[in-house]
Amino acid sequence: MTLLRRLIAAVALALSATGASAEEIPSLEAQVASGVLPPMHERMPKRPMIVDLESRGQKPGRYGGTLRMLMSRSKDTRQMTVYGYARLVCYRPGDFELFPDILERFEVEDEKVFTFTLREDHRWSDGHPFTAEDFRYFWEDVANNEELSPAGPPNILLVDGEPPLFQVLDERTVRYSWSKPNPDFLPALAKASPLYLYRPAHYLKPMHAAYADPDELAKRVENAHQRNWAALHNKMDNLYRMDNPELPVLQPWRVTGNATATRFRFERNAYFHRADPQGRQLPYIDQVIFNIASPGLIPAKVGAGDADLQARYLSFDDYTFLKEAEDRFPFDTRLWRTAKGSHMALFPNLNAEDPGWRRLFRDVRFRRALSLAINRYEINQVIYYGLAYEGNNTVLPDSPLFEKDYLTRWAEFDLEQANRLLDEIGLPRGEDGIRRMPDGRPLELIVETAGESTKQTDILSLIHDSWLEAGIKLFTRPSQRNVFRNRIFAGQTLVSVWSGAENGLATAHTSPADFVPFSQQQLQWPQWGQYIETGGQAGEEIDLAPAKRLRDLYFAWRDAPNREAKRAAWKEILEINADQVFSIGLVSGVLQPVVVHSNLRNVPKKAIYNWDPGAHFGVYLPDTFWYGEPPAKSASAD
Repeated sequence: MTLLRRLIAAVALALSATGASAEEIPSLEAQVASGVLPPMHERMPKRPMIVDLESRGQKPGRYGGTLRMLMSRSKDTRQMTVYGYARLVCYRPGDFELFPDILERFEVEDEKVFTFTLREDHRWSDGHPFTAEDFRYFWEDVANNEELSPAGPPNILLVDGEPPLFQVLDERTVRYSWSKPNPDFLPALAKASPLYLYRPAHYLKPMHAAYADPDELAKRVENAHQRNWAALHNKMDNLYRMDNPELPVLQPWRVTGNATATRFRFERNAYFHRADPQGRQLPYIDQVIFNIASPGLIPAKVGAGDADLQARYLSFDDYTFLKEAEDRFPFDTRLWRTAKGSHMALFPNLNAEDPGWRRLFRDVRFRRALSLAINRYEINQVIYYGLAYEGNNTVLPDSPLFEKDYLTRWAEFDLEQANRLLDEIGLPRGEDGIRRMPDGRPLELIVETAGESTKQTDILSLIHDSWLEAGIKLFTRPSQRNVFRNRIFAGQTLVSVWSGAENGLATAHTSPADFVPFSQQQLQWPQWGQYIETGGQAGEEIDLAPAKRLRDLYFAWRDAPNREAKRAAWKEILEINADQVFSIGLVSGVLQPVVVHSNLRNVPKKAIYNWDPGAHFGVYLPDTFWYGEPPAKSASAD
């Protein structure tokens, strides 16, 4: 029997014994004594998810305290869902393998049939049972309701347009089946922004036309100032946003109704499904406070001791200042390695609406020349003190798929070769030293940013100087994020700057979607991605041979019967990306400052800081963090 199974068996025995229960959470004792809440062993599932603290390098903790964090806008309440990281399945830190979390277990047959078993007696945060009915409600009454979901079920649930066969096998068991493999299905459930297959049916049915009394529903719609019942339902049912205090959740903390414009409070979920090895319900920490501040002020406020755990809105530039502030305030500044394929990359828009620029961007020689004319060593030394990895937007050295050639091909600074390629294309220099396009226009390239990072501006300034030596004049255009993306989608943007592939630690079983035409959100080929996302209803069909091959390789990976075949598909995908330079990576593995209160325990000293997989802090389970001494300022709700 494995250690984890022994832990589960021991806890189950302890909780089922008559009159025996784990230590009650002090902040809930009064509610338990008054009968408002049942005792701990009745609030948890019969077999809770036991967190093996020892294997994570953690220790059992103590209850209590308030965790303070800083955010910049009310929308950031969704970060509580990210950090809470309660998912049907979760990634394990280190090897990033999937394990059942909300689920008690899952079974997979040929990546076509997925059977999920829920934990017995698991409950929503309001105490209502969490059952297969919540999955049925989502599938039949939300995903396939034309008024709530006009576009139909989420794309990840469609394999070549085929939806799954959904079955409720019993109160705790559901099954999803496809005729073809769907290897993206489980990873989608473990994302920082996950695919939700369930909704709290008991809470939402009174807002659904199929279940509610028409007169009562009309009153609800009117009182909520919504245009119809579907708008009301959609507003109230978003589990990811964590912005509706009334919506039952499965996360370790839930938002409360006493928020202000500058402060949000999250209290513990008394029915949370995880426990420590002693059978004590998690989370250890009673509540989390998000204080809202201007993004530009957040590093200074963190340095003044106003946060107990913070990485968001901090950058490597802040590290020296934060280390100096440790002498005045009780916190420790750690450096976690990021795991994107490129911390920052340039994306030539292969779907640019300007025909002259489109032709240039689709000429691989031009993309290679742009990459060769960038001095990544200079960027690394000047901006990152030589601590980052220089090279392409690809998998990182810690990935089992990594080959050095993927990182370095066409990525070493070589102005001579860059100029030779540009000459070969037929882009002569004018008297001002700037090259001319085939139609006579000067080769003046506008790179657009979302205007959110001064570091992007600094790096583009360095690129400006080296590109100028190749006869290319670089201009920058900042804008707001929504405008930035809409211009790219419309083909108005020539080159954009953003982060590279989300998962630089990919394995053979990881989806290669970041490296193939897959989504409109991919800035190098948004129209091709939209065409794929919409089944040809919008966007443009892929008309470049290497990009077509990438799309074919995605299907080869998806349908591959074994790891070797998946790895072979991945290998060719990475080789094509390195050779074709569809995106121009700059540096990767940048270090992320993480500020941790001196009394806060179980936070890793060294770790990977990544969105997917990782959910930033989420994969390290903040519900297991605790205060080692009676917190002073950090325990205050002020």
